[in-house]
Amino acid sequence: MNKDELKKRTKAFSLAVVDLVEKMDYSIAKKAIMAQLVRSGTSVGANYRASLRARSDKEFASKINIVLEEADECVFWLEIVLEKKWADVSALLNEANELTSIFVSTLKTMRTKQL
Repeated sequence: MNKDELKKRTKAFSLAVVDLVEKMDYSIAKKAIMAQLVRSGTSVGANYRASLRARSDKEFASKINIVLEEADECVFWLEIVLEKKWADVSALLNEANELTSIFVSTLKTMRTKQL
């Protein structure tokens, strides 16, 4: 997967998270969790874009670490939504896990190159 494809994929993920939250009914607990999910979900795409403007490999790795943290946080919040049975987020959870794996692999590759 090239950078442009991953850029589109992370943006689509961000949009899917927003779509999910907009469809959820209201409760205080849901509101808190959905806010966290929107923040982390949209950060995946935004921070990946930022990583593409990195001026060095070290800066790129730092920004990808942020993307990884946000993607993993999305996995957590989506697991909560799924376990509470608030919505069927199986496909979105799968995508969050795949994105997490992609960014873990990216960092491993970078570490190997730096050795």
